[in-house]
Amino acid sequence: MTVTGGLRKFGGHTFASVTVKNYRWYFAGALVSNVGTWMQRTCQDWLVLVDLTDHSSTSLGYVTALQFLAMPFLAPYSGAVVDRFAKRSVLRVTQALLGLNALWLWLLVVTGSVVLWQVYLFALAQGVITSFDSPARQALVSEMVRGELIPNAVGMNSMSFNAARIIGPGLAGLLIAAFGVGPGMLVNALSFAAMLGALGVMDVGGLHPPVPRKGRGATREGLVYVWHHPEIGSVFIIAFMMGTFGMNFQITNATMATEVFGRGAAQYGALGTIMAVGTFGAAIIAARRRNPRVRTLMIGLAGFTAADTALALSPNYYVYAALLVPTGLCALTVLTCSNSAVQMASAPQLRGRVLALYAGLTMGGTPIGAPIVGWVGDALGPRWSLLVGSAATGLTFGGVLVHHMVRRGLRFDRHGMHRAPEAIGHLD
Repeated sequence: MTVTGGLRKFGGHTFASVTVKNYRWYFAGALVSNVGTWMQRTCQDWLVLVDLTDHSSTSLGYVTALQFLAMPFLAPYSGAVVDRFAKRSVLRVTQALLGLNALWLWLLVVTGSVVLWQVYLFALAQGVITSFDSPARQALVSEMVRGELIPNAVGMNSMSFNAARIIGPGLAGLLIAAFGVGPGMLVNALSFAAMLGALGVMDVGGLHPPVPRKGRGATREGLVYVWHHPEIGSVFIIAFMMGTFGMNFQITNATMATEVFGRGAAQYGALGTIMAVGTFGAAIIAARRRNPRVRTLMIGLAGFTAADTALALSPNYYVYAALLVPTGLCALTVLTCSNSAVQMASAPQLRGRVLALYAGLTMGGTPIGAPIVGWVGDALGPRWSLLVGSAATGLTFGGVLVHHMVRRGLRFDRHGMHRAPEAIGHLD
């Protein structure tokens, strides 16, 4: 039996995209690189929180914010670059630069010369490079696979990312406890070679790129396209609020583990691994989902709000750790549904620009949210940092639900929810 035939028999629709040779190379390279990325995140957070400051969640919030500061400003332009040049070529440049950036920070750490402002600078540089890397990676997916396989490939990407999230933080925590933050950072720097190798062996003839966009006005064209597609705009709002206030677990897990529960590096690293169990489960479900649905997205958003609130009220480390599983599942359900919806709703020749704007909102809101969450943690306590996130996503759920009901002509009264009579003729 062939490899692709075996995968079809074993996984059915779940692993459908892996039967495409180019995507198979991409998936393997991304998995190795993602393990390194999660090790780096854990090591960097520990470096700032413990080695360079006296458990300052505000400083950690600044580092997190700087990683994403460039994204909202560069998103319109990075998307135009991605739509103008071959995505594979763009990725070869960005992946090499990310590897060099990580290697340089590792050298400062192992020589004992690293100071906090240098970590800030490297975080900012990483964000600038990622502004081009992220939309190129996402847009390349729809060139490797086609049509109905796009949601599956998005789910497979999440599976890779979250499988690495299971392995990376736990391994980093063990390395930190035994040797410090240096080894984990070196692994990350070297892991980019796997992605570069995967890009190098791809069959260019098996890719299906759209006609590249040339000439002036590309940036404006992308903005106008999103403005005239409200179904994309509503997804953008959800992604922005999740990225800005909901997905700050780099800060909240670190402060809850160390300050509230009095745990060390290994236990902190374990929280990332435990949360990844939930996100990995959501990724498997997403890979099996053929079409993203508004209902699924909204259920995920409501579930995340409830789970995040429960995290803030956790009485001990073990309850907190257990609640990270449903929190991760709901969070990734929202993000995979959003990503699939944006990819499928975008015209191929504008997909790079639309995905760049999506990434800019999803991750670019972090420079706003991370310092706020960090400051709240320092001023009121880590539990309040989580409550800020749950309040923001709860308000988003309510606002989007009302907007969706109004667009569909739905209303509540004493008999329950139904369409308003004046809207029935228009909608049916």
